[in-house]
Amino acid sequence: MTITVNFIDPKGNANTADGEAGDNLLKVGQAAGLPLEGTCEGQMACSTCHVIVAAEWFDKLPEASEEEEDMLDFAAGARRTSRLSCQIDLTDELDGLTVTVPGESHDARGL
Repeated sequence: MTITVNFIDPKGNANTADGEAGDNLLKVGQAAGLPLEGTCEGQMACSTCHVIVAAEWFDKLPEASEEEEDMLDFAAGARRTSRLSCQIDLTDELDGLTVTVPGESHDARGL
């Protein structure tokens, strides 16, 4: 089953990307050309893949680990519903998930 994710980029533009169950939100966002760096290769040594999850979707995600919460302390523009996209694997329940890429994001790729 295809899972659709709605990304709102730093300029407020909506971008829709499709993934499959088990796909990582970071990889789906990067494939859609969004400025999610994720340079730590999933080792949670950075917060450059930070997204803000729409409030109505936040409780559908698994609880953040203590390590993820610690990394979010370093994320520019973090909010109450912030998460690291590298820590979110898509499930059928997340079809239609909406996240915002904060304007404070940095991307070494120049996007």
